[in-house]
Amino acid sequence: MLKIGIVGCGTIGTYICKAIDDGLIETEVHAIYDRNAENVERLLSLLVNHRPAVMEIGEMVKHIDLLVECASQEAVYEVVPAALHAGCDVMIMSVGAFADEILFKTIYSIAKEMGCKIYLPSGAIAGLDGLKSAASEQIYSVTLTTQKPLSGLADAPFVIQNNINLEDIKSRTVIFEGKASEAVKGFPANVNVAATLSLAGIGFEKTKVRIVANPALCRNIHEISVEGSFGKLTSKVENVASPTNPKSSYLASLSAIATLKKIIDPLQVGT
Repeated sequence: MLKIGIVGCGTIGTYICKAIDDGLIETEVHAIYDRNAENVERLLSLLVNHRPAVMEIGEMVKHIDLLVECASQEAVYEVVPAALHAGCDVMIMSVGAFADEILFKTIYSIAKEMGCKIYLPSGAIAGLDGLKSAASEQIYSVTLTTQKPLSGLADAPFVIQNNINLEDIKSRTVIFEGKASEAVKGFPANVNVAATLSLAGIGFEKTKVRIVANPALCRNIHEISVEGSFGKLTSKVENVASPTNPKSSYLASLSAIATLKKIIDPLQVGT
């Protein structure tokens, strides 16, 4: 049975552990880790059938087959190379870290050298399969428009650095428009999907992102528009926010669970 280690015991890490504990995925959570001890204890208290060990990263990678990162973009720098050097496959949720081209090339190189796999779930968007297929030929443009309620944008670095008072926003307002490389740095907890789109399509510098603060919303909305030699693709997802984290869409957690199922399932459906 596949042994996994989870780094990050917040919203997504908890959903993964609960799904495995409930028997929805035929794998074993062998170990977990989070810098916040309260997050670890909270997660453990929710598990009924299994109790994974709590291990530091250096020890964890000696005992697992797959490391799942669901902590932060900063964590990717530390835990992913360590796991790959130990011969572990990795699944990365904080894909925005790959806006750092040096980091991406380093991790890709290690994985290739060690014969390991890097899995990037589609997260809170739909249409990634079509984009990947379209990328086999020429793509002219990729645009992501993300709308979020004000609570989902609180504490974003871009909001803080530009002194944006979210409480003053009374109607649908574009607060950011630019390259995906800038978006994932300014909104690291909000638009990791922009990084995933960039990697599947035409890159961080050519992928356009528009972020909209909308006080009338109670859901996170991601709209994607792709044009290329294949034609035009559009998708729109209205995501329910995770009950414990308004910055994260529930579909992102479900995507992580679906990716784990795909890894262990002999039947592979879709691009």
